[in-house]
Amino acid sequence: MKNIFRTALILLLCLSARSWWAAATEPNVPQAPRVTRQAKAVIIPCQGLIDDSLFYSIKRRTETALRGGANYLIYEISTYGGLVDAADSIAKYLIQQVAPRGHTVAYVATEAISAGALISVSCRDIIMQENTTIGDAAPITMGGKLEGVEREKAESFMRAAFQRAAEANGYPPLLLKAMVTAQIEVFRVRNLQTGQYELFEGDRLPKDPNVYDVKGAEEIDGKEELLTLTAPKALEYGIARAVVMDRAGALAFLAKRDGVTFGPQPQVLEPTWSERMVSWVNSPGVMAVLVMLALLGVYVEFSTPGFGLAGIVALICFATIVGSKYLVGMANWVEVLLLLVGILLLLVEIFVLPGFGIAGIVGITGILLGLFGMLVRNAPDELPWPQTTGDWQSLSSGAISLAVGFTGFIVLAWMASRYLPKLRFMSGLVLAPNPAPSGGGTPISMTTPPESIAPGVRVGAIGEVASKLRPAGKARFGDALVDVVATGEFLDKGARIEIIAINGSRVVVKRAAEGGAA
Repeated sequence: MKNIFRTALILLLCLSARSWWAAATEPNVPQAPRVTRQAKAVIIPCQGLIDDSLFYSIKRRTETALRGGANYLIYEISTYGGLVDAADSIAKYLIQQVAPRGHTVAYVATEAISAGALISVSCRDIIMQENTTIGDAAPITMGGKLEGVEREKAESFMRAAFQRAAEANGYPPLLLKAMVTAQIEVFRVRNLQTGQYELFEGDRLPKDPNVYDVKGAEEIDGKEELLTLTAPKALEYGIARAVVMDRAGALAFLAKRDGVTFGPQPQVLEPTWSERMVSWVNSPGVMAVLVMLALLGVYVEFSTPGFGLAGIVALICFATIVGSKYLVGMANWVEVLLLLVGILLLLVEIFVLPGFGIAGIVGITGILLGLFGMLVRNAPDELPWPQTTGDWQSLSSGAISLAVGFTGFIVLAWMASRYLPKLRFMSGLVLAPNPAPSGGGTPISMTTPPESIAPGVRVGAIGEVASKLRPAGKARFGDALVDVVATGEFLDKGARIEIIAINGSRVVVKRAAEGGAA
């Protein structure tokens, strides 16, 4: 038996030596390199205010990238936030429509705050540049303060949106929840059995010291604090996948992790000038200025005879407001039609029909309904009434813009009527009163029959309306046909009027008292 074992051992040693000798004398054959697949990355900047125009811009640029064969869509985030409904639309688009067709990456270049944080976590990966931040996503409202049920309603919507992103892309749900609600206290505790860290809310900390390192619990977010993380902390807590120095570092990380190679220079799809313009026009400040100028133009046009520069400015402002709202999906064809019909009926009431009646009331109602509908996104067959927190935020922002614009119009209209005629440098635009010549007559704008001699027209003269004054029109004083403006009421043809003021070429009249003589 011993001889058998000895023989087997010798045979095994011989075979091993032969294998070693063959390997040593065989020429070196290089190992085949790991095969990497070619990938195409496209950079899509997401900067500034998050609004509806940015949503449509991101959607257009993303579809362009996908049609061009992009595998990786890298959204470069630099924003302090914006509108909740716009951010939610972008988030749902990234998760539901883009993720099945390409790899979405949020590259935080400066900050991803509030709505920017929601967009970031809606991407499959978050890569942060050094010295950047992410978080602070509590909802706020313009011109007011959210309290009680209103705050909980808004935060509940945002928490659900962040929870959706956490489930889709594997981010810690509790940390995303702490970005929205300040009352959440978050601790990190090490599991002694697995060696891994786990997250707990303050009132749900584990008690068993045999399973968790209870004494070593680390507070990540305290009460009454909104979670905002720097790049290293976001990496440590599992929000960021990597922290890099620049775009090239982000691409290098993805290439190494996923085993892909990118081209030498990724394509960057910037917003077009028209998209930037639409975003600028729809900002609350610019919208307030447009409303103010439109109303001021209407006021000046109705206060002077004829149709001139003020009316053109008003039409341009109204067209810009409606067009910009239509382009970002805030105005559908029903609301545009209501607004146009309302304006048309109001013009008919002013210039055609006597008095003020059904046409004027319906016209004003149509204008108000059209403008109100443009403050809330809705389908043509739906009532324009806010349904979500984002809708209420959009309505609040739009209403504040309208209120600011209307207030500015009131102030400017008062200043224009009181001070502009006295300013010397505005003399080319606003005519100051001319001194009356001897005899009390004042030369004014008027037409007369060629064979007649027009008498002087002065304050106190009595005449007759030659065309309807609504409020501007023509009146006859003797043989002179004069452009006038009525004050206080609209006057029909044939009504007796009296001149109460002459400011340059502007003649202001009112209904003449009974028994007045020409």
